[in-house]
Amino acid sequence: MSAHDLLMRRALKLAENSFYISDPNPRVGCVIARDGAIIAEGWTQRAGEAHAEIHALQKIDFTCVDADIYVSLEPCSHIGRTGPCVDAIISARPSRVFIAMRDPNPVVNGVGIQKLRSAGIEVVENVCAVESACLNPGFIRRMNGGRPYVRAKIAATLDGKTATQNGKSQWITGHDARADVHKWRARSSVMLTGIGTLLADNPRLNARLDADALQPDKVIVDSKLRTPQTARIFDDDSRVVVATTTQENRNGSLSAEVINCGDGPRVNLDRLVDWFTKQNYNEVFVEAGNILTGAFLEKGLIDELIIYLAPQVMGDVGRGMFGIEGITSLDQVRKFEFSDIRRIGADVRLICVPIDTGIEK
Repeated sequence: MSAHDLLMRRALKLAENSFYISDPNPRVGCVIARDGAIIAEGWTQRAGEAHAEIHALQKIDFTCVDADIYVSLEPCSHIGRTGPCVDAIISARPSRVFIAMRDPNPVVNGVGIQKLRSAGIEVVENVCAVESACLNPGFIRRMNGGRPYVRAKIAATLDGKTATQNGKSQWITGHDARADVHKWRARSSVMLTGIGTLLADNPRLNARLDADALQPDKVIVDSKLRTPQTARIFDDDSRVVVATTTQENRNGSLSAEVINCGDGPRVNLDRLVDWFTKQNYNEVFVEAGNILTGAFLEKGLIDELIIYLAPQVMGDVGRGMFGIEGITSLDQVRKFEFSDIRRIGADVRLICVPIDTGIEK
């Protein structure tokens, strides 16, 4: 592995500091080195605050003559909540800029690189590009595919049961697995659940971490508007939205936004996901029952499954993972591949991605 790869891998590691704070901006890390020795590091701060490059340049008074900059995503070249990072880099006068991958945002893609080269700064592209893409699947998915990256989390027994016959599911998995779920929640833009899960388990759906983290928004799929004001989902200051088939809000008695995604008697999931895109959500985390999770799967809206298997057996009376009907042949099954398998405490976590969607990850 070259010295340049090592320094870029350091930038990628720094980007992980942005996992829980940068949304809706991508997670980016930056290393500034001179003669192979690191002189400054940075990562993306909260939206409206410093991007990774600025965070690093601040530490050396925005001057890095004869130095190299390693950044895990192409520097921005447009004015958003902050000024263009590429202009600050040009003013700092580095010798070279190493970039892991181009920004998929069409407003930026290639423009930042061209500005650097036009200023006489050498640019080296595609250093650890695959690893960089893994940091921002939601941002890349939204920019390339027009919708957020959707994960569905499932906790199940060895025989694939997610709840008892009456819908109770707390707790199938152990403490370590539940703690791991909070990390996925914290990196998500929005949590999604169904009214059935809300009424059965009364979850808070927040991210409880010993780290600085933005709280995800929360969306309840509730076609008949049965969400009780006393639900624990309202216990914090997070944005709560109820997706239903009506614009009515019980004369304002429910302290949540109500959006109409109706399609006859049910919420139209395609319309709901379109609404997610308009909110600039990068990653959606579905924690719902088997009916709603199955509906997302049938629509082809799941990009990743996170399944926690507990060493228990519930038997035939329990509820399965997906409420899908109509499959009569193995040719009709939805196929996935394992991208990660590991022990989480007493349980096993499986991460699976579909292999037949044609979606670029």
